[in-house]
Amino acid sequence: MLNPPPADRGPGEPGVSEPVIRVIDVRRDYPRARTSLLKATPPVHALRGVSLEVQPGERFGIVGESGCGKSTLLRIIAALDRPTSGQVVVEGTDITRLPERRLKFLRSNLQLVFQDPMSSLDPRMRVRDIIAEPLVVQGHPASGARVRELLEAVGLSADAGDRYPHQFSGGQRQRISIARALAPRPRILIADEPVSALDVSVRAQVLNLISDLVDELNLTLVFVSHDLSVIKHVCDRVAVMHAGSVVETGPTGQVYATPTHPYTRRLVSAIPTLPRALAGATTSDLLKGAAE
Repeated sequence: MLNPPPADRGPGEPGVSEPVIRVIDVRRDYPRARTSLLKATPPVHALRGVSLEVQPGERFGIVGESGCGKSTLLRIIAALDRPTSGQVVVEGTDITRLPERRLKFLRSNLQLVFQDPMSSLDPRMRVRDIIAEPLVVQGHPASGARVRELLEAVGLSADAGDRYPHQFSGGQRQRISIARALAPRPRILIADEPVSALDVSVRAQVLNLISDLVDELNLTLVFVSHDLSVIKHVCDRVAVMHAGSVVETGPTGQVYATPTHPYTRRLVSAIPTLPRALAGATTSDLLKGAAE
């Protein structure tokens, strides 16, 4: 049984009503390569004034199609990228312009699970060293007991620590990624499309594992997906993103049942159903039909 993270770590302890994450009018522009000597190339506007709040203990979903800015937003929340303008506040501390040396509290309290477990796990390291690495980097004792505890929590045997990532299936590798993220006892877990690279048969297992661990450890979850049905399964509240902007926010069930924005209605209409799948409809067919 994993112990919940202590409640007294990090500056800016949030109060009862204070959001654990606040994103305020965040914009992110990326320069493009110049293609003309006479004309400047306009930048890519990845985020266009995004604002949202995540409450402590909430399961917050971010949904949208590929290229809408979801992953860019997560990287900015985790201070792996910096916004062009706007403000990001995590646990009461403005991290927007903080230098890396002052982000130790964030690296401990906020952890990420990435989309592709094979590319996010070092193939040269044994699993026990991969899970212990965040503890070593952050100056915590990397005990074998802690590693075994984490392996057990994600449904893997203790002897899995002696093996390498390529010796596991995709679902097992994602379980290893989750164990690594939980190692330093974070309070915030960010999952960026954690099941999109997995076979359909194991997606539900990994989703249920994440859900159970979030409940057991009383974590705040920020979960990104392009699939609204996955978000509905995991999250309490959702923000719908389109072309770098948040177009709709609300309780997941409400957004799913009565979407108000045209783009959200398209997403809901494009969710595959058994009759349409049996009829051979593709995602492109569903989106085209929803737009008509």
